[in-house]
Amino acid sequence: MNARQPPRGQRGFTLVEAIVAIVIVGIIGAIVAVFIRAPIQGYADSVARAETSDEADLALRRMAREIRLALPNSVRVSDSGDTIEFLLTKTGGRYLAAEDNATSGQPLDFVDAARTSFTVVGRLQADVARGDKVVVYNLGPGMAPADAYRINDAGRNIAEVAAPAAAGTSTLQLVSNPFARDDPMPSPGRRFQVVQTPVTYRCEAQGGKLVLIRYASYPIRAELADPMQNAVSSVLARRVASCANLFRYDLADVELRRSALVLLALSLHTRGAGDADAGALRLVHQVHVDNTP
Repeated sequence: MNARQPPRGQRGFTLVEAIVAIVIVGIIGAIVAVFIRAPIQGYADSVARAETSDEADLALRRMAREIRLALPNSVRVSDSGDTIEFLLTKTGGRYLAAEDNATSGQPLDFVDAARTSFTVVGRLQADVARGDKVVVYNLGPGMAPADAYRINDAGRNIAEVAAPAAAGTSTLQLVSNPFARDDPMPSPGRRFQVVQTPVTYRCEAQGGKLVLIRYASYPIRAELADPMQNAVSSVLARRVASCANLFRYDLADVELRRSALVLLALSLHTRGAGDADAGALRLVHQVHVDNTP
């Protein structure tokens, strides 16, 4: 007696048919992968470039914002262009002068060194802390005694604040009055600036890679040197491609000294697949520096 044959509609795939189907699906998948690999890689590269661009742009904007607050004629750049330093101001204004013939207030004295306080015309616009520095008529490096970096010289144009003064007040008390000397140099516009701290941006090697670091809260130094101990530091940008000519500040033309430009050119490596280097992205930014003392 013959066994009953299963209905034709209930028959499944044979092993050969399953293998053929798998091979066909694999071939189709490989073909599709070839065509979509390039767009996916392009998208990933675009995202990496955008992230690198954002990082570089943020670093440039941070530096530009502080450079615009630099004490006039205090910006200086290393010969290799890997370091920039300046004196960061927090406020400023006009001091009361003897020539004003005011009936009240204390003029900033350029004759009597014993007078260590003066009146601010129009009041302070920001809080001034003890230890901040008052600078008058800064002409910059090489222009002693009108060089705020020569803070330790007998003849200088920078004085330390002796007592805090709140915004809205009109009197500043100094530890000493170095502005009173045999060769006084008052400001033609009777202006002064209050310096909070020197700031250095420096590109250097760290852990085998180049990084851009900000240094602040360290003593004012006569010469541009390597960052010192005890300075407050923070990394501004990583994966820097080159430190050469990151900063440029040319003051060869004296006519341009009062309205100079700082050129910032930051190059960062772009991350590729597996965090590999996918080339460098370079952003350039110009910052106007007002050097009117």
